[in-house]
Amino acid sequence: MKLDVYLSPGELSLGDAVGRVVAVIDVLRASTTIAVALDNGARTVAPVESADDAITRAKAFDRSEVIIAGEKKMLPVPGFDLGNSPASFSADVVAGRTILLSTTNGTRALIGLQGARDIVVAAYVNHSAVAAMLRAAARANTDVAIVCAGDEGHFSLEDAACAGRYVRSVSQLGRSVVCNDAANACELIDKKYGDNIAKIFRDSSHGKALAQAGFEEDLVTCAAVDSHPVVPIYQDRQITRLGPDRER
Repeated sequence: MKLDVYLSPGELSLGDAVGRVVAVIDVLRASTTIAVALDNGARTVAPVESADDAITRAKAFDRSEVIIAGEKKMLPVPGFDLGNSPASFSADVVAGRTILLSTTNGTRALIGLQGARDIVVAAYVNHSAVAAMLRAAARANTDVAIVCAGDEGHFSLEDAACAGRYVRSVSQLGRSVVCNDAANACELIDKKYGDNIAKIFRDSSHGKALAQAGFEEDLVTCAAVDSHPVVPIYQDRQITRLGPDRER
């Protein structure tokens, strides 16, 4: 089976995702925020393209049922209920509610995918749970693609390192897994850093920018491997938690 990594959404050509299981990674911070929200009982997370779209879609809900969240240039959007800091999506805030989420990179990467068999949201915080799904796909000889959200169309170290951890998890099956060059490169990055994810964030341009903007605690949350073991599935414009109530 084929295991390809795309270092930004712009690398995908039409048809690259068709029939595949696709994992989308935006470690800092959308993927992490989505996993935390669903693990804390959010009913669903709906990615939207812009702040205006979030406000428009919110009108279809009773105000008590929906949370409008997101960031622009890392900072919370004025007038929104929440920004994009994962820890703010606590159970007492999000349980039972729909979250409309607009972010610079992650939500746009999700919205742009077409034709995939399944789309899953991946991060460090839900690594083992999502890796198990990708390995199951590989055992069934289903091709896998990992899409890094990147940083406004450019390579991001943290997403590539996280992708490398998933590549390593799938490659360990010991069967014929054919990786593209980006997948091999990401695996090398993962091996270089090992479990020192905090250093990945310190070395990455976006991690440095978040720290300088006062979001150091977000970096700690995003580095906590397997702290939120959920499998977020994106389908029909919404992300829900895979489980007894939501089977593929």
